[in-house]
Amino acid sequence: MRSRFKIFETKTHLNSCSYGALSTDVREAYNSYLSDRDQYGSPWDIFTAKYEESRAQFAELVNAHPAEIAVTASASAAVNALASALDFSGDRNKVVVSDFEFPTVAQIWHGQERRGARVCHVPETDGRIPLERFEELIDEQTLLVSIAYVCFRNGSKLDAPAIVELAHSKGALVLLDCYQALGTFPIDVKALDVDVIVGGSLKYLLSSAGLGYMYVRKELASALIPTMTGWFAQADIEAMDIYKNDPAPGARRFEMGTPPIPSIYAALAGIGLVQSIGLESIEADIRKLTGAIKAGARNAGFKLATPEDSAEHGAMIAIKAVDEAAIVEALKGDGIITSSRDGNLRVSPHFYNELDDIDRLMQSLDKHKHLMR
Repeated sequence: MRSRFKIFETKTHLNSCSYGALSTDVREAYNSYLSDRDQYGSPWDIFTAKYEESRAQFAELVNAHPAEIAVTASASAAVNALASALDFSGDRNKVVVSDFEFPTVAQIWHGQERRGARVCHVPETDGRIPLERFEELIDEQTLLVSIAYVCFRNGSKLDAPAIVELAHSKGALVLLDCYQALGTFPIDVKALDVDVIVGGSLKYLLSSAGLGYMYVRKELASALIPTMTGWFAQADIEAMDIYKNDPAPGARRFEMGTPPIPSIYAALAGIGLVQSIGLESIEADIRKLTGAIKAGARNAGFKLATPEDSAEHGAMIAIKAVDEAAIVEALKGDGIITSSRDGNLRVSPHFYNELDDIDRLMQSLDKHKHLMR
């Protein structure tokens, strides 16, 4: 598989938490899109078939029914559509947001304050958020609990099943942001009993920016009517009816305008790669690689911002830096691609990495250790 990712011919890519490495499969998928344009001009029959294939592919990835999946231009578009369908006018108007959230998600919920939402944050302590913090804030006035499965800043992983159970015991819905988790370990929406998940294709799903997905539990989807809408959200896309809004019966009602067709071609190829290997195998590979990163950091005397226990973190390991921007640039100069957030160096392997990549990283970090804590 590694040979299908040309970047490894010249670089060591350890930045899948930001953008997955480009495969020959995804490059060929883009070429296929351009070829279809050249050959057919505007082949909407082909485009819509790809669009529905993408919906079904993502549904299979998370053990959902295709009717429970919305195909969107981004995770932000998905969450905004969901927010537009919620009623904050009553007593149950509280939104509980963890401090692990990616900014766009928290910003959207704060944006609902003008519509009556009361937003409260669950604070982290030393890179963790224990379940007790959620127990203190989730109550009978909570409409929604919005949590990131894996934190984008430090890789810390929440106990999503326990939080879902707690929220449901208080009558609250749960939105689970899986962007930093999808493609790294199995996610089963039915086993989790979660109400909504969001994610996208550009990170560990190995595709491209411009495509998001949202799962909405069947019964919930039929009960919500988003006010952010568009022609692809209608029950009959071909009706072209300008005199009414007639939402689709399933999660497609959370979509909006013309789908991002080029990104759909890419996503089919990228997710197809992930599925061909299997999430259990990928999870095992990532655990081996992240274990090597943690061990190397410990041996070098560096400080981890990520919990040590593999059950408490995802595929990204964060190491505390003196100058996060400088260490990313220094590593880039040595041919190693990483990223940083919140004062930490972020190292995020995927199945295409090998232990030699981790050795190269540690050798480079040793050379630049004055930039690390």
